[in-house]
Amino acid sequence: MNIGDVAAKSGVPSKTIRYYEDIGLVKPARSANGYRAFRDSDVHKLTFLGRARALGFSIEDCRALLGLYEDESRASAEVKAIAQHQIEQIDRKIADLRRMRDTLAELVSRCAGDDRPDCPILESLGPGGKV
Repeated sequence: MNIGDVAAKSGVPSKTIRYYEDIGLVKPARSANGYRAFRDSDVHKLTFLGRARALGFSIEDCRALLGLYEDESRASAEVKAIAQHQIEQIDRKIADLRRMRDTLAELVSRCAGDDRPDCPILESLGPGGKV
């Protein structure tokens, strides 16, 4: 299978597949003329990686998860620990986004939004401003 076929089947863009190959996440075979020759197992790995990345796992977490996925003697506790860490990361991001939203909502509420030039939103973003 060529890279276009694998991209279509896995849902992972060709550029990303090339990157994953560069960093060793997938290792397609090479034909005599040097072209990548993907196997069904490569499609499965790329689909797995695409789903893991969609859940926000880092490349290193994906590497670890892929290793565990391929290890039939794995302990599910290892997988759970990685997933739990990702939940903690997501919770931190949510908290950060809530703080950003609250700050912006406060600034918007203080802005008259009329024809006058003074605006607390711009003042807070400028030098000496406080966000």
